[in-house]
Amino acid sequence: MSRHLHPDNKETPTSATSNDSSNLDIFGVLDRRLLDRRQFFKLSIGTLASLTTFFLVRGGAADIGPGATMNQLSTGIRSPSPGANIGFVSVAANVNPMRDAVTVPHGYRVSVLISWGDSLTLAPHWDTLGAIDEATQLHCYGAHTDGMHFFPFSDGSGPRSDRGLLVANHEYCDPALVNNIVPAGAYATNAITLDMVRAQQAAHGVSVVEIARDGGAWVVKRDSRYNRRITGNTPCRISGPAAGHVLMRTNADPSGTTVMGTLNNCAHGHTPWGTYLTCEENWNGYFGANGPFTETKHERRYGVTAKGFGYRWHEADPRFDLNSPGNRNEPNRFGWVVEIDPWNPDSTPIKRTALGRFKHEGAWVVLGGDNRVAVYMGDDERNEYIYKFVCKNKYTPDNPAANRNLLDEGTLYVARFNADGTGDWLPLVWDQNGLTPANGFADQGEVLIKCRQAADRVGATMMDRPEWVAVHPRSLEVYVTLTNNNRRGSIPSSHNDPEGTSAAGSAKPPVDRANPRPDNVYGHIIRWREQGGRVDATRFDWDVFVLCGDKNNHKTFSASSSRDNLAGISSTDPEFSRKIYAGNIDGDDYGAPDGLWFDKDGRLWIQTDHSTGLATGDYGNIGTNQMLCADPATGRTRRFLTAPPGSEVTGVVTTPDGRTMFVGIQHPGEDWATSHTQLSAWPDNQANGPTTFTGTVPAKPRSTVVVITKNDGGVIGT
Repeated sequence: MSRHLHPDNKETPTSATSNDSSNLDIFGVLDRRLLDRRQFFKLSIGTLASLTTFFLVRGGAADIGPGATMNQLSTGIRSPSPGANIGFVSVAANVNPMRDAVTVPHGYRVSVLISWGDSLTLAPHWDTLGAIDEATQLHCYGAHTDGMHFFPFSDGSGPRSDRGLLVANHEYCDPALVNNIVPAGAYATNAITLDMVRAQQAAHGVSVVEIARDGGAWVVKRDSRYNRRITGNTPCRISGPAAGHVLMRTNADPSGTTVMGTLNNCAHGHTPWGTYLTCEENWNGYFGANGPFTETKHERRYGVTAKGFGYRWHEADPRFDLNSPGNRNEPNRFGWVVEIDPWNPDSTPIKRTALGRFKHEGAWVVLGGDNRVAVYMGDDERNEYIYKFVCKNKYTPDNPAANRNLLDEGTLYVARFNADGTGDWLPLVWDQNGLTPANGFADQGEVLIKCRQAADRVGATMMDRPEWVAVHPRSLEVYVTLTNNNRRGSIPSSHNDPEGTSAAGSAKPPVDRANPRPDNVYGHIIRWREQGGRVDATRFDWDVFVLCGDKNNHKTFSASSSRDNLAGISSTDPEFSRKIYAGNIDGDDYGAPDGLWFDKDGRLWIQTDHSTGLATGDYGNIGTNQMLCADPATGRTRRFLTAPPGSEVTGVVTTPDGRTMFVGIQHPGEDWATSHTQLSAWPDNQANGPTTFTGTVPAKPRSTVVVITKNDGGVIGT
């Protein structure tokens, strides 16, 4: 039922916004010259490597000659191999008939840690036979678990691997599950009340949960003073250059410094000073308008509309009604990175506006060798951008108080990927590069509030939905998932307007070097290395790590897309359709890469989120969503986990010793229509062991965090 509440930009392009600026997609550059081989800087712990030449395929003639394949796309940066091997045997894809369970390799075991509605206190768990109300949800784990991090307790010998705080995002909710409505379609027409909306808002946000290993099992410490819910109505402080800005003020908050709640919390980050970063993604979908409404160009650029995504909150809660007096700026108060101190349950979450406002997927913090701090971020929308924030001041390990506001001062950059395999970080600084009052930017606060328009103006590269960021623990190479873009290469091509006036959802950019495949429904992963190995560098070297796909696909190439490509496939090749969608994965196939994380040994863990989560259509061979493990040096990839039908795999972290892994399974059974368990009854079907459910027949599927260990007690992945 709820897929339309979670725009994926994959199969339903009109349900989400996209970037329509006229920024060069480096297509014109490629017209002017073919690309030469280039050398990357030598890593201090790696080896020198050259990049295979890329060529433009146009007009039916392949410039690179017969036999060319997409294997030529990913030979640039040579990452170090993991410090320990990838030793497990791949699990089979979860294809029809789909198993309603989480499956892991032989020699591993998986169990349920915590699910939506499980109590974080000594109060009762939610009884899933009925609706969940606000009061119950406020002491229970939230819905649709997403990004997460494990903060270990420490003792005299260092960080512990048997006790810590699990901090997890709750991206969104399925209103019909929250409010116990059947069939799914009835939610659109049933009367909606403020109590219903409050329960949904309480299902969003973040959970802080103390967990510990008790004997051989992990348990939630329900009596912990650290356990906490942060929701869509928790007061948050606004800090940084946009705090108090005229565009941040409402009748309810004339100072523009306090906002109620954080919403659509997707991926995350964590800081060296021990705080958690939660990122607001598809926040625009909660807003709507009662009565006539005309979007401004600023609202159109961010996808703010009269109807939203169908939550209908605006019908009962005036804060989300764009026509409510003095409320038009309320959307500007969402779309930020929010910093939370998990160790202080009385602390106030802080929206750090210096990091820019967009649809934040994640915020990965990197500490350089000189203690300079950078934060890498993706804007999860078709044709949006990749960003980096560099703090003005350095991290001070011995002075925690000096680090508390590091994220309030610094420089925000946006990436331009050049055709020669280099890249530039373009500063988004007021009164520079066209970010002037004459172009609609009165000050730095307005640059950050209108971050997308600022990136349009300076000429950043439009990307195929930038999602999670992961940084190699030794080389500091940065990897980003580009989930997909079915408009890449569409005919006729169109671009974003640097004036920020384009209607959302209309861009159809041609292929470019960083986004080389038309109708990119399976997505890819890109990576780069900062020049000089400095996190504050303004130039970088990059390549495509992998193009995802199905080697056994039988797709027909979209007639609405151009066959021009940078994947080395002739447009007249009789097998063009199969080859363009095959990808170049060395190992198990997957598509729609989303979650991304490096473990301490340098294994790259990849999680997927294709739109239905079912083994149907484009994913009939690939199966349900999954988690894979890749060697960044060789690209060799093995499937580690498959998920229940209709779910997304999102969020992964291990204990410091690497012997316990926590993985999030979001929205099992999504897109049910006639009954809550029509597509999945997981986890209360007990397929992966006991849950808190005490009934006989599962009532609802529930988003869940699972625990994975090796039977021999070894490190996960070996």
